[in-house]
Amino acid sequence: MKSFNAAIFDLDGTVIDSMYVWKKVDEDFLTQRGIPVTEEYTDKMRTMFFETAAAYTKETYSLDESVEEIMQVWLDMAHFEYANRVRSKPYAADYIRQLKNKGIKIGMATSNNPYLLMPCLENNNMLGLFDVICYTSEVGTNKSSPDIYIYTAKKMGEKPENCIVFEDIPEGIISASSAGMQTVAVYDPANEPYTDKLTEHSDIFIKSYIELLDSKEN
Repeated sequence: MKSFNAAIFDLDGTVIDSMYVWKKVDEDFLTQRGIPVTEEYTDKMRTMFFETAAAYTKETYSLDESVEEIMQVWLDMAHFEYANRVRSKPYAADYIRQLKNKGIKIGMATSNNPYLLMPCLENNNMLGLFDVICYTSEVGTNKSSPDIYIYTAKKMGEKPENCIVFEDIPEGIISASSAGMQTVAVYDPANEPYTDKLTEHSDIFIKSYIELLDSKEN
């Protein structure tokens, strides 16, 4: 890796092992309503805003529930998992602390929301590791656009070219790269089908943060 002044981390699938939660929520929500879960549905849901995903679900399946009601059901289903069961990825906290000890600014750029994020980070003793936490809802675009990464860099007082982004989805890697940022693709089982694409478009692909610990390149 080239030198960098700030590191921007995605949350789900990158810092924490939480992807099972949303798969479970999708399956439980649709199954309770007698609707089969399709690959097309889960694929579309991956990068949508929370509200957009709820609206898409309502329209696609002609549900009587309002968008707000759907979102609340999802949040209630996910909250317990995030607050009590979701754990950080192995060595993620160690690597972030390593960066902080070297004076690197630490930011988070996520499509999640504070209701789930904050208790999860607190439960994993990671809340104090991030200098800024930014949400895609603040910029009005999903991770197919580099806006969230540029916004997070700006909040840390850094130019994009001085930042490195850690992501588990191809859209995020490609967008961050387009903004001139270094990128590290982080393996997550939920994104196994996209491993080749992640490897192709990232500067580095890692299976575990242990690969970066005590590296002379950091």
